[in-house]
Amino acid sequence: MTKDMPLTLTALRTAYDKGATPADIIHEVYRRIDATEDPAIFIHLRPMQEVLDEAEALPARSDAQPLWGVPFVAKDNIDVAGLPTTAACPDYAYTPEVDAFVVAKLRAAGALVIGKTNLDQFATGLVGVRSPYGVPKNAIDPEIVPGGSSSGSGVAVGHGFVTFSLGTDTAGSGRVPAALNNIVGLKPSLGALSASGVVPACRTLDTISIFAANVHDAFAAFQIASGLDPADAYSKDIAPGLLTELPESFTVGVPDAASRIFFGDVVQAASYQDSLTRLSALGAQIVELDFTPLYAVAEMLYDGAWVAERYTVIEDLMRNKPEALHPTTAQIVGAAQSLSAADAFRGIYRLKELERAAQSLLAGVDMLCVPTIPTFYTVAELEADPVTPNSNLGTYTNFVNLLDMCGIAVPSAARSDGRPGSVTLLAPSGQDAQIASLAAAFAEEPLAPAPETALPDEIALAVCGAHMSGMALNHELTARGARLLRATTTAPRYRLYALAGGPPQRPGLLRIEKGAEIEVEVWALPKTAMGDFLAGIPAPLSIGTVELQNGDATHGFLVETSGVQGAEDITHLGSWRKFLAAPDTQVPAHAT
Repeated sequence: MTKDMPLTLTALRTAYDKGATPADIIHEVYRRIDATEDPAIFIHLRPMQEVLDEAEALPARSDAQPLWGVPFVAKDNIDVAGLPTTAACPDYAYTPEVDAFVVAKLRAAGALVIGKTNLDQFATGLVGVRSPYGVPKNAIDPEIVPGGSSSGSGVAVGHGFVTFSLGTDTAGSGRVPAALNNIVGLKPSLGALSASGVVPACRTLDTISIFAANVHDAFAAFQIASGLDPADAYSKDIAPGLLTELPESFTVGVPDAASRIFFGDVVQAASYQDSLTRLSALGAQIVELDFTPLYAVAEMLYDGAWVAERYTVIEDLMRNKPEALHPTTAQIVGAAQSLSAADAFRGIYRLKELERAAQSLLAGVDMLCVPTIPTFYTVAELEADPVTPNSNLGTYTNFVNLLDMCGIAVPSAARSDGRPGSVTLLAPSGQDAQIASLAAAFAEEPLAPAPETALPDEIALAVCGAHMSGMALNHELTARGARLLRATTTAPRYRLYALAGGPPQRPGLLRIEKGAEIEVEVWALPKTAMGDFLAGIPAPLSIGTVELQNGDATHGFLVETSGVQGAEDITHLGSWRKFLAAPDTQVPAHAT
């Protein structure tokens, strides 16, 4: 049943519905790893029996664990309790006692970690060949570099070992391996995924990234892994949002003819143009831009302040045991030793100037679409020149985190020579769902139904008045990104009133020992929007706990007992809509 099946979320859930067990999947995962015969993919592969024991200990399958029995791997600069973290440097290794924040959230959702994957040492590189643990072979063509620094994580998904993998991204490490291994690479808004338990490269620019075979799987893992982490000073409360239908029209900025860089690769240039044609067919208005300011930002990443930031991570090794470092890593990061604090500040000032120019450039478009990589390089070419090809691969990636943008790399049609095509969609921080929605449409992935329960970054809220669908105040929810979960009724323990006073006239839901079922709608409101929404609720209304007809309890609008004095009891109607529809009812359109 499980042999050679795709390990996507849809395929796994179908297999589990038909009787497969997590043990069946784990056996298949290890069979594929053994058959590939590439020991450089993993720095630490967990013994299969250990993972089987963890799978056996999973509770019964339920909606409470949306990643139940789902295999994944983590880059070896991300902590997994009990497994060494090396950052591809044996002399740096330590064994953490707890999972990284993101790993813990994924495991709590039922996911099973298979092992720790190889990387460019200390996440310094975009090629995947700078590791003392060997070079993972590209999943598409072993002659091509695997991409870095998240080399093992990209290759593991490219081979279909796991459903998704964790990488990190500072300069493009969550996107370049995606392009080279024909998979999706999701680089979230900075701070959306906690960096607790992650060995930093540039702490101010780093993010965990997610690789998967398709957009929906990558985004599902992102939704579950995200969340504010008080222990991480750079963590932000950024709601992931949901994949949705595309708007009727939207603008996509692309490099103009003079600023498209492919280093002579005419096949890659043609592939990119084909992708833009595809975007136009999806409704995008293509806007050509001069990318010169963005390229100037990209050049800052390995200059001044940010090289010094990398140096802070490995300063002790550089001083006391430089032979522990990969030669190229030592060469790149070692440049920081000649820099002064003044150099760092000059770099920070220069970035601010360039950022202002870039903001003006980006203000006229909804998002950007760039080639994920400008061309391909072989392992042999990196052996001859370990620096220049690496720099070239970052042409369209290096500026992104410096400008606090989110991005997602998605496969496009194969190039005319058979090599994989890929483009990356980019947008300002917080617009992860918008670009992922376009990526899913671009990849012709059908839109999955929205989850029927609130996500971890949402609050379920029952409304009984003009905040319901099609009514006057519904926009106060939809404008804040809320989505309708279901229409239902309360438990039979409530009375409904048309409150005294006004205009406006408002409904009041009051809990009593024995009452009636009252019509409500349950909406999922992003937690980040809840405070602003609450500020607009007038007395005597409040938010309390509402019991629904099926026994669930949720937040919802209630009225204080004192507020029903002089109110009209309309419980017999069971619905504010029916009250408004009554011929003798005169209620202003803005009633709550």
